[in-house]
Amino acid sequence: MTDRQTAEPDSSAVRVALWRALHVQLDAPPHVLDDELGLRLADPADGWRDRGDMHPQGTSWFRASIVARARYIEDVIAEQAAEHGVGQYVILGAGLDTFAQRRPELASRLTVFEVDQPRPQAWKRERLERLGFGVPDWLRLVPFDFEAGGSWWDALADAGFDPSRPAVVASTGVALYLTKDANAATLRQLASLAPGSTLVMSFQVPLDMLDEAQRPGIQAAVEGAKASGTPFLSFFAPDEILAMAREAGFRDARHVSAEMLNARYFAGRTDGLGTSTGEELLVATT
Repeated sequence: MTDRQTAEPDSSAVRVALWRALHVQLDAPPHVLDDELGLRLADPADGWRDRGDMHPQGTSWFRASIVARARYIEDVIAEQAAEHGVGQYVILGAGLDTFAQRRPELASRLTVFEVDQPRPQAWKRERLERLGFGVPDWLRLVPFDFEAGGSWWDALADAGFDPSRPAVVASTGVALYLTKDANAATLRQLASLAPGSTLVMSFQVPLDMLDEAQRPGIQAAVEGAKASGTPFLSFFAPDEILAMAREAGFRDARHVSAEMLNARYFAGRTDGLGTSTGEELLVATT
């Protein structure tokens, strides 16, 4: 039985894990991402599939977006490791990410740094131990309170991150909760990564740029986040986020749109499954 006395993961991290599991349980193969380990980590109460935010049809865009962004990042990691020898992978706001447990054949050839809030991360460490995965030497859990000041960059260094060597950095579901100034500061810090490094960051596009059919669902998510005390603070048009990345010092920056993700991972499906136009990706290289 899970110890509920320690701080549990953020509700959005749990939701992401459950959507990833729903993709396997509800959607027909081929699956973009095969991840039910997050469900085991989250250990939700019975009846979790009856939650309103787990509605099979009403949330299909969201779960498709979640698995597409995760798969894209893991494809980038595999490519960078195989073709360029990149050996460091940093996950900012890791939540219940399960890359290290699902893909040990790749992850064990890297040093994987998961940066997250201290108490939820301690909860995750306990769950990993309880489920028999443990925390191998190549997986570094880096506790950092993003709201308390200080430097996550220093916390990474203390955990063994080598800024002189290239890395892949993933930041998904984070930018929308930060102010634009905070996002700009994060981009400037990441642009100082060693040459050959890659950042994959998700961002939320403005509501007026959304597909009209999807706008009500995204609007409901925005209102729900505000009501829960974790409002969406930043929305970026693609041209704006690309300009910010280049101004921060990245050598190159490109936009990976929802349409591109759909073409890459959902083409030829007969069930209409595809990603939301609300969240898209910035890929920037040093």
